[in-house]
Amino acid sequence: MMMTFLFVLAILTALALVVVVRNLTGFASQTGAEYVDNEPTLDLPRHLSGPMTCEGMIFGPTGRVTSRFTADMNIVWDGPKGVMSETFQYDDGTTQTREWHLIVADDGSVRAEASDVIGAGSGRLGGNALGLRYKIRLPEENGGHVLDAVDWMYLQADGVILNRSQFRKYGIKVAELFCTIRPKEKPNA
Repeated sequence: MMMTFLFVLAILTALALVVVVRNLTGFASQTGAEYVDNEPTLDLPRHLSGPMTCEGMIFGPTGRVTSRFTADMNIVWDGPKGVMSETFQYDDGTTQTREWHLIVADDGSVRAEASDVIGAGSGRLGGNALGLRYKIRLPEENGGHVLDAVDWMYLQADGVILNRSQFRKYGIKVAELFCTIRPKEKPNA
């Protein structure tokens, strides 16, 4: 009986260690300093501005695609303050809207607020990247859970922004999102 207990304790300790190491060395541990020399330099009021199109997918905890979406975005800036309005269309026919209020400080720090974000998100620009952390409350129809979110946006040379986000509950990844964000094409005159 004691050997079984010690064996189970050893396995649980090893699993906890794996989770801690992955959280300290994985996606969520990135910093803007790692990207500071990457070009082109991401300037939010310049590169995330006006009407934009977003296309992406959400992966569940096993890594399988659970949802695909498109979004129409419009971002308006007044100096360092921006309002980003998003309307998502999911492949199951549901629609979701969100309005972010962004502030970019001179030192590259970013503050982000939205109605489903608990408190304010905080992040930092570095080179071609923006890292942002926040707590988001899921809609009630999705359980109303509060998840820890880590977003990373990476500006590409052609002006497309690649966005990868991970969502965790109690330190365990429960979902991941990947999408592209690009300026909306203007209709031919």
